[in-house]
Parts: sequence; C-alpha cells; structure tokens
Amino acid sequence: MKKATSLSRIALQKFKRNFWGVFSCCFLVVCVLTAIFAYALAPDDSENANQMHLSIHSKSPGFQATVLTIPSKVPEESSSLATFFMGKKNTASEVPINSYSLTSEGIAIEEYNEEGEGLQKEYALDQFPKAVSVEDIPKHYIANTKFLLGTDKYGRDLLSRMLIGIRISLSIGFVAVFISLITGITLGAMAGYFGGKVDAAIMWLINVTWSIPTLLLVIAITLALGKGFWQVFIAVGLTMWVEVARVVRGQVMSVKRMQYVTAATALGFGHFRIISKHILPNSLAPVIIISAANFAAAILIESGLSFLGIGAQPPMPSWGGIIKDHYAYIILGKPYLALVPGVAIMSLVMAFMLIGNALRDALDVRN
Repeated sequence: MKKATSLSRIALQKFKRNFWGVFSCCFLVVCVLTAIFAYALAPDDSENANQMHLSIHSKSPGFQATVLTIPSKVPEESSSLATFFMGKKNTASEVPINSYSLTSEGIAIEEYNEEGEGLQKEYALDQFPKAVSVEDIPKHYIANTKFLLGTDKYGRDLLSRMLIGIRISLSIGFVAVFISLITGITLGAMAGYFGGKVDAAIMWLINVTWSIPTLLLVIAITLALGKGFWQVFIAVGLTMWVEVARVVRGQVMSVKRMQYVTAATALGFGHFRIISKHILPNSLAPVIIISAANFAAAILIESGLSFLGIGAQPPMPSWGGIIKDHYAYIILGKPYLALVPGVAIMSLVMAFMLIGNALRDALDVRN
C-alpha cells in the first residue's frame, strides 16, 4: 500500500482513525439531511408544524388520538416544491374526537375530552370534497394519529416541532460562522500582513469588541435590528469574528516571514495575490478548528436568545423556544417537554466539539 505523503491526506487518515470524530461527522450528516427533508419526515407538514389540538395538549410520548380532518376552503397556492421544503400554508383543520356517527347529511362528532363528554358538532357532506357519500368520510378524513414524542402545551406534535427546529440551529451555525470567517479572516489578514497603523487600528477594534460580553453584545445588536430570524443570524455572526481575526493575524505575521512569501514579493506579485494564494492557505488550519467551536457556540447563543424571547419568533419552532415554553413542566410532572429539546441541543453542540477536537489532533503537525 502506497504511503500518503500529502499533508491533507495524512490529516484525513488521522481524522478517520478518530472514532468520535467520525461518529460526530456522521451524526451531523444525518442532522443536515433531516433539516433539508424536515417537512417530508415530520408527521405535521403544516408551515412551522403549527397544527394545534388544544384538547390534547401536553400529552406523553406515544399518545394516540382519533382525528377528524376538515379540509381548508382556501386553495393551496404554493408549488409542490415549496410545500416539500417549507410546509403547507393553507392546511386543513384537525379535530381530535371521542366518537362519531354518520347522519343523512354528513357526520356528527363528539370532540375529545379526557374528563368526560365532549362538545357535539355536525359537519355537512359538502365540506369533504373527496367523499362521494357519507360512508366515504371516515375512510378519507378520520385517522388514528400517534404522537411519538407527545404534544406540547398547545397540542402541537412535538416530534414535528423538533424536526423543523433543527433547521434553526444548523442554519444559525452556518450563517454565523460564515459571517465571522469572512470578517475575521479579512481583518486579521490585513492586520498581520500590513502591520503598523493598519494593525493598530484593527487591534483596537478587536480589543473593544472583545471587552464586551458576547451575550450582551448579541442582545444589543438584536434589539437594534429588531426581533426575528435573520436578525439573530447577523447579530451572532458579528460577535464571533474577533477570535478568528486574532488567530489569523498571528498566523499571517508568522507565515509572511517565510522565504516563499519573500520570493513572491520579489517577483512583483500584488498584496492580494500574496495574501490569498500564498499566506492564507498556509494559515487556516487553526481557523478550521475555531470554526467548529464557533458553530457550537452559535447554536448555544441562538438557543439562549430564543429562550429569552428575542431569537426566532413564534410560531417558528426553535429548540430554545420550546424549552422556554415548557421549562415549568420540569416540576409539573412532564419534564420531557423541556428535556427533549435540551438533549437535542446538547447532542448537536457535543458533536461539533468532538469534531473540533478530532480536527485539532489531525492537523497537529507534531503528531
């Protein structure tokens, strides 16, 4: 077998030998695929998995209920592709029932009530377009629904909310790390390469930003930009570039003294080409490791902001928001409503930290 001599191949082989790094990488691939196909996997494919059943709120995992589906009178306007990735906007209403009976004009139901007799209602046949006769209503519109993770305090399917919520955590990580890398690498490379007043000015900005607590700075930026999904992306990204800039600055100051950089300067290459083609490719190993840690930090910050109510806004599902809605249930006998999203956040953060450790070991030239 031919022995690998390329540094990248050697690092890849070392990474493959790290069990927890490979396991975490596979776990994250599954999480990414779950986020992409979340609405296809979720039992509740309505937009934001926001189908409420107030009569069956806070039910335990595995709860089953008979549900009558009442079609929406508003036609579906979005395309099938948009529905697949973003959910259905105009969804049917779902009514949990205790029992039903067919009448000459339609169906009579008794709504679900665990304490006794429920509210009686009747629905005409013309409200069910797929039913030719009243006998077709149960076949097409009544089903026994199982909630694998139970329901939240609004009667929404917790599994569906968790599946859709993974999009928030992963997207905030990707966008925040992307913003931090672009800003941090640019400013750090300029400070390390040019030095002098440019370095002094950028280091002053880095030290000022570094001195402000991250969470307070994120809250300030979020309040200035307004509450919302994209505002959190920008706020978290603009607070995570400092560590990247400091590391890149140190690496560039070390690499720019190498002979191949001196040769490139002597050949008359421009500053941009020297930085982008010769210095940065040999300086980014520590940045890759920091990015994994920043990814985990971004997920935690977003969860904290959503818990405080200034992150992703309802009805958009966020793991931090789910904990906020149900943390009181920990002492009310239903702790799983808060523990399930908590364990999910812990697992995702742990996966990124383990990948960061594996990358650190793989890229360490001393091993």
